[in-house]
Amino acid sequence: MTSPSYETLIVKHRGPIAEIRFNRPHRLNAVIETLYREVLDALDQAEADPAIRVVILTGEGRAFCVGADMKAHGSAQRSLYERRRYLQLGNDVCERILCLKLPAIAAVNGYALGAGAEMAVACDFIVMDDEAQLGFPETGIGTCVGGGVSKLLPRLVGLSKARELLYTGRRIDGKEATRIGLAVASSPADTLAEEVDRLAESLACQAPVSMAMLKRLVNQGSHTDLESQLQQELDAVFTCSTTADWQEGVDAFAEKRSPVFRGC
Repeated sequence: MTSPSYETLIVKHRGPIAEIRFNRPHRLNAVIETLYREVLDALDQAEADPAIRVVILTGEGRAFCVGADMKAHGSAQRSLYERRRYLQLGNDVCERILCLKLPAIAAVNGYALGAGAEMAVACDFIVMDDEAQLGFPETGIGTCVGGGVSKLLPRLVGLSKARELLYTGRRIDGKEATRIGLAVASSPADTLAEEVDRLAESLACQAPVSMAMLKRLVNQGSHTDLESQLQQELDAVFTCSTTADWQEGVDAFAEKRSPVFRGC
């Protein structure tokens, strides 16, 4: 199934998987306002579709996303308000990925720089091409990271490594990203799609309500006190126990078969 046409995206639904592919290969998928707005719409559509269980973000051509389209920036006559609105869109996309009820995978092919790296870090999982390059070049062009990276990256790789990557702008490849815990896996370019699909298919088999509850709990856990987190876990467990999927899980375990979850 193919979703409605977009100007800057190719979106395909493959069974329970929604693949959102940045489609500005002539600019290495550099970001413009339209791309941000269309990503927000595509994420909304994926979350609203009960058949979709997993979202994959990736890029068409030689790159995942190289960040802001500097050529478009240079030719744009934006007011200060319009500049702020554009920057807010970048934050909105990363926040939407983080708050999405579905697990999101960044399949990083080629370059993921600046805003591209920000969107990747906002995903639940990053899988990279061995030779792909991920980096935060902001200090070298007189700007700063956004999308929650200053909070998320230290949680993923530790404070010292995050400082190094953010302060220096050094790029890392898929193998190093996996070694330091930023990516969950890397593979040769010709097998990247297979690696990502294996992960997506394993996630798609899990109970959707449980997944949504767990994603929220994990994302908020670092800034919630233990007592509050325990209470919210208790509420989540109880909510899950009210679903038909909970009964299906219990029955499937007793019958020694794979469960078939329906998201209710």
